Parts: sequence; C-alpha cells; structure tokens
Amino acid sequence: MDIRNRLLGLIRVGLDSSFLLSNGIDPKQISDNSNKSILIRGCDPEMGRLAIELLTPVLGNPEIVAVTNDDEFIIELKKKKWSVMFFAPGACRFNSTNSPIPGSRPHTDGWGLTEYKALVKRHQGKYIKIVETTDETEIIHLLIKALS
Repeated sequence: MDIRNRLLGLIRVGLDSSFLLSNGIDPKQISDNSNKSILIRGCDPEMGRLAIELLTPVLGNPEIVAVTNDDEFIIELKKKKWSVMFFAPGACRFNSTNSPIPGSRPHTDGWGLTEYKALVKRHQGKYIKIVETTDETEIIHLLIKALS
C-alpha cells in the first residue's frame, strides 16, 4: 500500500462520527467556515493537495492553502491574516526527532517548530490559532476545534 494512501486512511479515521463525538465534536454541528482560512506547512506537495480535497468539505469549506517550502510559507504569512496555522504531521514528526523540516531555505535552515511558530506570531499576531500533531487521526477534530 502506498504511504500516501495509508496516511489518507488515517486522516479518514478522524471522520468517523464516534471518533469526533469522543473528542467533543458533534459532526452534525460543523458550521459553515467558508469565511475562514487555514495555512498548512507540510513536507509533501501531493499529500497537501490530497488533504485539501479531503478536508475542505469536512471542515465547512474554509480556504485551505498548503505549502512545502519556506519561501512560499513566508509569502503566505505576509499575504493575509489566516484563521488557523496548521503544521502537518510529517513536519511535526521531523521536528520531534530534531531533524530538519524539508523545504527550509538558508535563512531557515535548522529551524524547528519553535522558530516557525515565532515567525507565524510575528506575521499573524500572538492570537493566531496554531495546530500541530504527529497523528493523522487527530487532524480533523483539532482543525474543527481551532475553526470554532
């Protein structure tokens, strides 16, 4: 089985009604979030594309943009105010092992989530909702909570 399919399967686990209910979310109560936006910093462009397709309707249709390198990330941080900043599980796993997060540039080489979150707050303000997880099954309920 392709690793991307396995990861998408784990994300889909988070769609299960009983899983959402156990995390305090009634799937029937997910609101229209079309006026909100999520910026994702990940490592895999194809996973980002597939995740956007899966997550957008489930999360109430927020604007979702996924980037996989720091040049694009900084451009997006400066472009607008985002509702939620999401660090994808792959980036969080790299961080948890003190490994460089793929997509860094010379000015961000060696950064971990601490430095990335400081950059986010510098451009988005201290009240930006930041979501991070190494577990794909947590993505949906964490993002639903952050959007509410």
